[in-house]
Amino acid sequence: MTKKFQLQWSIHDNSAGLLIKEFLKREEISRTALTDIKFKGGRILVNSEDVNVRYKLVEGDVLTLIFPSESPSFPGEELPMTILFEDEFLLVVVKPAGMSTIPSREHPAGSLANALVGYYQKTGLTATAHIVTRLDRDTSGIVLVAKHRHIHHLFSLMQRKSQVKRTYEAFAGGLLSADRGTVNAPIGRKAESIIEREVREDGQYACTHYRVISRHREFTQVELNLETGRTHQIRVHMSYLGHPLLGDDLYGGDTSLIDRQALHCKEVHFIHPLTREEMTFTAPLPDDMKKLIEAGHD
Repeated sequence: MTKKFQLQWSIHDNSAGLLIKEFLKREEISRTALTDIKFKGGRILVNSEDVNVRYKLVEGDVLTLIFPSESPSFPGEELPMTILFEDEFLLVVVKPAGMSTIPSREHPAGSLANALVGYYQKTGLTATAHIVTRLDRDTSGIVLVAKHRHIHHLFSLMQRKSQVKRTYEAFAGGLLSADRGTVNAPIGRKAESIIEREVREDGQYACTHYRVISRHREFTQVELNLETGRTHQIRVHMSYLGHPLLGDDLYGGDTSLIDRQALHCKEVHFIHPLTREEMTFTAPLPDDMKKLIEAGHD
């Protein structure tokens, strides 16, 4: 029998007297999660006895929340996967360029999400893929994954407060004149395209900070940090500056040196949503981007 995801708390004097529903609200358990527990096979236990959310907590109680199982809506696949970190709540993995993060109509199989579900099935975890930090198909680098809907919910709350920080490395066409800069320009969907984005007045707020790492003959190596996470944000903002990423044919980049946008998520920093431990993970540049540096020195 598959073990269901659960959380447990020992009740101290600062929580005694609260109704369970009040306590769980304070612990950021969503109403959706409570509805799922009630109607989809979860349980609320106090001292191993079933109770409902109107139970008033007493000091010394042990409250256990057992969440219902989650079933993926797409098949698992046995695909190679680079795992930087794993515990019972989350995974940090490295996605190669050319792999979609989630299945799509154009690429229904072979995605990171398919690989995750395949990995879960192999290790006996009944779960679907909760991608916290998605990357474009041709962007490489670190992806943060929650193993359960509730953990994804906690990360979403953190993301709204900019508490999940990602650092990218990219190669932009031409030579950026300033060593540092900020692009603060709203991004929206291009009217005639379902894929392409552009800077437009009626777009959503988008802010990107960049720092020049090195300049080469035809391009600039840059490090980027995002305040927001709009679709194609770095690609759109660098193109807006007049320095589209190398290999980015969608936004005007030179494709003679690399056949995909030269963009890599090299670092993710966050505080673990349950243990509160500060965590930082890094992934080196992939070979196709390292070759650009070598080419730039020729």
